[in-house]
Amino acid sequence: MSPRDVVITGIGLVSALGEGLDAHWTKLTVAHPEPAVDAHRLAPYAVHPLPEIDWGLQIPKRGDQRQMETWQRLGTYTAGMALDDARIKGDEALCSTMDMVVAAAGGERDEAVDAIILSASQTRSDIGILLNEKLTTELRPTLFLAQLSNLLAGNISIVHKVTGSSRTFMGEEGSGVSAIDTAAARIRFGQSTHVLVGAATNGEHPEMLLSYQLGGYLHRGPWQPLWERGQLKGGGLITGSGAAFLVLEQREHAEKRGVTPYAQLGPVASANTRRDDRFSEGLARLFHSVDPQSRSQLVISGASGAKTPTAAERSALEGIGRPFRAFSNLAGQLREVQLPFAIALAALAIRHGNAYPPFDPAAEAAFDGKVDAVLATAVGVDRYEGATLVGAA
Repeated sequence: MSPRDVVITGIGLVSALGEGLDAHWTKLTVAHPEPAVDAHRLAPYAVHPLPEIDWGLQIPKRGDQRQMETWQRLGTYTAGMALDDARIKGDEALCSTMDMVVAAAGGERDEAVDAIILSASQTRSDIGILLNEKLTTELRPTLFLAQLSNLLAGNISIVHKVTGSSRTFMGEEGSGVSAIDTAAARIRFGQSTHVLVGAATNGEHPEMLLSYQLGGYLHRGPWQPLWERGQLKGGGLITGSGAAFLVLEQREHAEKRGVTPYAQLGPVASANTRRDDRFSEGLARLFHSVDPQSRSQLVISGASGAKTPTAAERSALEGIGRPFRAFSNLAGQLREVQLPFAIALAALAIRHGNAYPPFDPAAEAAFDGKVDAVLATAVGVDRYEGATLVGAA
């Protein structure tokens, strides 16, 4: 045990399963957890939608809410939950010295303008001129500002007064892994005493669905269990909307504040392995690198459902011989949020000392023993993978 151990003292969670830790623990620990899914609104594609949220609980000013897109409101809201949970929100001294690391994508496209351009392109051949005309006349002046990925961190700073250093990573699942790795490293090397780290994503936006479908990744038809989509129509992916933010602290800093950590964060490892017939072996090595002594009793898997990486991860997890739980089965694939979300669920299991029941009983083994160490994974849909060990503090 070291004064610079990285401990988790605050968690904010929002997904299709609900809002907050109690809602998620309740939904995920019933005998047969059920997915929160909408299979009709965007048929033939299913999505895991956001629950109803009273944004004013964490973003009091209507003006602040209006100038944010959904993913920014979601991230700012969930960051506030984590700060509340860690007893930091509203403490000017703690907020002003708090660093922030965020994983974020770009903003959401203006669907109406896209439709205008597509419609006009059917009757004109001068596409370059057409694009210039529409981009200069149809887009509102503030749109490009609203698209900036680092606006999530900016809005968190404005609303919650977190004004230490700020870093934003882009790059789908890999950015979430890098955000966690960077935040933890800063604490271990004494560069930060407390860090807010996390991500948010809107998986219901048509642009998001279009980009995944163009790559052939989306599952088609009614919801099916994640581990069983390999032989079904489509690419196996069902998107979700959600956010996860964590407050990470030096152990000594948390002890001085008198807060009890949820768990301790161990080493974070990442890779960008070639996705060939040896991909599963690479994942097994990655998982072993953060848990070389096989301390974990359970795996919280960020498997996406996409066919190739999900099959490889299942093979690797079955090879290491520990029960696993894939939360995307119930909440959807959350892109940048995958590893922060997996860590949050791992920390919650450690706080309660219990494992989650199988999220897919046909593929996931039951486990009723005490849990004090959990392996958390995130394997990207197209590239990049990461893992960390979450243990009792």
